[in-house]
Amino acid sequence: MSSVKDTAIRQYARQLDDAARQCAGLTPPKEGWITTMRKALEMSAPELARRLGVTKPAIYQAERKERIGGITLQHMERLAEAMGGEFVYAIVPNASVRDVLYSQAREKAKQTVKRASAHMALEQQSLTPQQLNQEIERLAEELLRDRPSDFWEAS
Repeated sequence: MSSVKDTAIRQYARQLDDAARQCAGLTPPKEGWITTMRKALEMSAPELARRLGVTKPAIYQAERKERIGGITLQHMERLAEAMGGEFVYAIVPNASVRDVLYSQAREKAKQTVKRASAHMALEQQSLTPQQLNQEIERLAEELLRDRPSDFWEAS
């Protein structure tokens, strides 16, 4: 039977996996979202400035800051609203949440098995490459089931 915590974790993972699928291949336009939206609406910088109650140079500065990654989320939100849009941001995994977790577990397992294998080699008890891989997979699954407190620490 699942605990409430396990259910919540599965819901978070599903939410992130869904968001990642929706964002797949989405990259900011070369000119940035502000400029692209403004131009698509055929809205000039002075018109957007008037809607926001700022100066024309403030709009150009915001567009430049967006392109170099120096604009605040709050400012992006205000600009989006002024253009009749919605500002959306997300942190999504590069793969499924399960894959990210498995990759970390496998890396931790690989390091652990490597250390144990080095000791075994000194005692002439080396495992074959196939046995090493099986042990890495077994340990990775164990780490996923019972995550240690140092799961995210580098080995």
